[in-house]
Amino acid sequence: MLKIPPIVNIILLLVIGVLVTLVIIGTVYAFARAPNAKPLLTLGNSGAKQPLSESDDVRVFSGLGRLRIPLSNSSTLILSIAFPYSANDTAFTEELAAKIGDFRSIAEGYFSDLPESYLYPIDDETAKQEILKRYNGILRLGKITALYFSDMILLD
Repeated sequence: MLKIPPIVNIILLLVIGVLVTLVIIGTVYAFARAPNAKPLLTLGNSGAKQPLSESDDVRVFSGLGRLRIPLSNSSTLILSIAFPYSANDTAFTEELAAKIGDFRSIAEGYFSDLPESYLYPIDDETAKQEILKRYNGILRLGKITALYFSDMILLD
């Protein structure tokens, strides 16, 4: 049977103790930190998102399709929403595709919650700004810079 010297046991216990202490400190710090705090460390230029430039492959995301939104006055709003994004940023593109249901719910929630006095006429610039703010609130890997409404039809 192999006999381990006592000094090796002491060193192993010290290493395990240091690792356990680091995990505990990291966990306490993660829970005590504000949820919207900036990262402590970034590698390279990973923390800086560059705005869309002319050299980027800019495409229009129209994956939300045509929304049919029931309004508070029993009429229906038909609306298509689109926005530009950089096709070179594959992680952001995948996040956009994964959030289609959330985007639809946000737009439907915004318009269906409008009081009847705000429906005629609908202020599309205010709606764009509010929906854009809500969309960017759920995105983590990038931001949307502009929204485009098309097919905005109000059916009584």
